[in-house]
Amino acid sequence: MNGAELLCDVLLAHDVDTCFANPGTSEMHFVAALDRNPRMRCVLGLSEGVVTGAADGYARMTGKPAATLLHLGPGLANGLANLHNARRANSPIINVVGDHAGYHLPLDAPLTSDIESLARPMSHWVGRASDAALIREVATEAWSQAVSTPGIATLILPADAAWGNAGQQRATPSRQPQPAVLDISRMGEAARALSAPEGVAILLGGRALQGHALELAGRIAAATGVRIFAETGNARMERGAGRVPVDRIPYPVDLAVAFLADVQTLILVGAKPPVAFFAYPGKPGRLTRPDCRIVDVAGRGHDLEAVLEELAERVGASDAVASASAYEADDISALPDGPLTPATIAHIVAATLPDGAVVCDESLTSGADFFARSHTSRPHDFLSLTGGSIGIGIPLATGAAIGAPGRKVVALQADGSGMYTVQGLWTQARERLDVVTIVFANRAYRILETELRNVGVSDAGPNARRMLELVEPSLDWVKLAEGMGVEGRRVDTVAGFRKALSAAFESRGPFLIEAVI
Repeated sequence: MNGAELLCDVLLAHDVDTCFANPGTSEMHFVAALDRNPRMRCVLGLSEGVVTGAADGYARMTGKPAATLLHLGPGLANGLANLHNARRANSPIINVVGDHAGYHLPLDAPLTSDIESLARPMSHWVGRASDAALIREVATEAWSQAVSTPGIATLILPADAAWGNAGQQRATPSRQPQPAVLDISRMGEAARALSAPEGVAILLGGRALQGHALELAGRIAAATGVRIFAETGNARMERGAGRVPVDRIPYPVDLAVAFLADVQTLILVGAKPPVAFFAYPGKPGRLTRPDCRIVDVAGRGHDLEAVLEELAERVGASDAVASASAYEADDISALPDGPLTPATIAHIVAATLPDGAVVCDESLTSGADFFARSHTSRPHDFLSLTGGSIGIGIPLATGAAIGAPGRKVVALQADGSGMYTVQGLWTQARERLDVVTIVFANRAYRILETELRNVGVSDAGPNARRMLELVEPSLDWVKLAEGMGVEGRRVDTVAGFRKALSAAFESRGPFLIEAVI
């Protein structure tokens, strides 16, 4: 058995059975090992940003890591932006990055680079299997590191370790790592704060926004009267009818400060203290008021459901009845026809969203109305941009569809950021994924126009417009989609969008709607 075969066996022994890949020469022994192992599903992405973004979407839906396969330092570098988003989402991923044979590195061949230094800022753990005999140990540690935080583990696989003789080692599964130890004193401090709940709020993140954990947070809110809400960007929220309604902290600084203005004590469960995305002259970096007390009960490495169970018991909320959103049927046939707007798109999508859908949101400014409108939609999961690095929407939807087969995936996609990783449409076509991509075609980086005004420029000149507008020429999303094997339609009216979306929801397989606004 060579090292690459052993690595494949170790991954499968730990239930890592999906590999998103864009390999090169140094990874061919691992490709051959994957080829001999049909239990591993191999998914090709035509750019590394698709590979890493899809691994993120897969992890958010399954709760377990996929492997990525990336080619040397430049391949890893191409995927770093979406690894940044995955790191902020605390998604478990095992990156397998090929490298030159150890004896070839001193020759400084053209693709030689410092892979460890490239990997470290976006990884929770970085390791190198410098010899085939070490692969079982290093790969097992990579899995452990990926699932324990959870987070991103990057395993560097030199070519000579991949082809080297690993002997008769056997891959055996390891025990699931235990959650981080909870600081009981913080639990007591939070319970005391909830006993006098005026001005107290709970900020939820991570798995506190899913399943029984979210239900427990709702019970605490019902029993004590405190507000519960989520961070601006979240890996996965369970929303819609039957779920506890949770608002998000708004993205704009002024709105966020107003949203948090009455919070005197903020209890964190799987979340970080809220801060502005950027610094602005004369505006705060921290979004809470200066005298707000922060009680950090648990981070994402803790068992958040157990934390909320304990907190509910301490405040007498175990048997409370949490409020839940009720489904509200919305007759969109009564909507007047006319030019499409972001608001009408949000209205129609929220009203017609299929039961159990997965919504991946990278609509940025254009899709802002959807979140508020979809509180009373059919039950769905909502995956959003966590790290602020654009170009994740199409890959995120791709990975989510692989991680949640049988569920309709709806990608709300801004046109500018969609062009970063448009190649993901090809992967959707090849894998026959049930993804509906709605492109908000406003022909501009609209969010940057807002940011330009935020720094005092109210009237953009020709140079600024050329950096912010997507015209001369305009993008043709239908041709782009069809060129990669995805059915596409362009619409610019309310009636046209309603008809196209109905067709997309009734069909299976990838479908793109260019919604001109």
